[in-house]
Amino acid sequence: MTTAQSFPARRLRRLRKHSFSRRLVAENQLSVNDLIYPMFVIEGTNRRETISSMPGIERLSLDLLVAECIELEALGIPAIALFPVTPDEIKTEMAEEAYNPEGLAQRAVMHIKEACPHLGVITDVALDPFTTHGQDGIIDDEGYVLNDITTEILVKQALSHAQAGADIVAPSDMMDGRIGAIRAALENAGYINTQIMAYSAKYASSYYGPFRDAVGSASNLKGANKSTYQMDPANSDEAIHEAALDIAEGADMVMVKPGMPYLDIVRRVKTELQVPTFAYQVSGEYAMHKAAIDNGWLKEKECVMESLLCFKRAGADGILTYFAKQVAIWLKEDQI
Repeated sequence: MTTAQSFPARRLRRLRKHSFSRRLVAENQLSVNDLIYPMFVIEGTNRRETISSMPGIERLSLDLLVAECIELEALGIPAIALFPVTPDEIKTEMAEEAYNPEGLAQRAVMHIKEACPHLGVITDVALDPFTTHGQDGIIDDEGYVLNDITTEILVKQALSHAQAGADIVAPSDMMDGRIGAIRAALENAGYINTQIMAYSAKYASSYYGPFRDAVGSASNLKGANKSTYQMDPANSDEAIHEAALDIAEGADMVMVKPGMPYLDIVRRVKTELQVPTFAYQVSGEYAMHKAAIDNGWLKEKECVMESLLCFKRAGADGILTYFAKQVAIWLKEDQI
């Protein structure tokens, strides 16, 4: 990059001197429209459970979840991402509960859409909350996750979510070909406007621990990993291939997960494919921020807002973050 001017004709600090000029030339902005709030739902009434590894985040029974969604809609948050917590006694090797039309996720979608028709509801399409082994798919005798039979069940799960009223189904399982199969099934069933947010670049990351505690799959996983289907953290080109395939198969938007350690992937996906690109500030990222904040090592608002602005600078169109509600409140206060 070249410029005709040099110091002192060009003093880059001039534009940084005043708040008004910094605001005028800011290259990226964070707004409430960028936020998606992940939420955990449990069975029962008037129940809330703390998650020790995620301070400030709770598992909520359906009635409390709906009340929370009403607040989120009033704050202007566009969408929530829903994650059910399945009791161990109904988990099976074939994950039949995943596509139960009366399942917790399906009932939650119906109740949220009835109370908050303009709040987008994103559902997780994956089998790990429903399997006895904690893997995202059906396994063989050696514990290897089988691709095609898993996809058949994911299709049933996605259809059950669409039937319940989900606006966006989000396959997070990383099975090959599942986007095409789900898109074809949605079209054939008449759900032509149900959107697909594909977790296209979901890495086999160590940052997911608190989430697995939250949904109760960590104990089922028993120390096993997901490296045979989630992406190798060493790879970047592969992420572009994955995202391009998912778009070709019918995804409306793609996801990079985790977020901050993979901002280079967000940038590549957005720049090279020019498609709607989302990123997930995952549970481990949230937990690290909260631990440092609660110990007084970091300033909460300043660091959280900076972290999310980094996602925007990298090219993310939207961010799944457990800070979404608090950030929406801060943004509203800043407008007063």
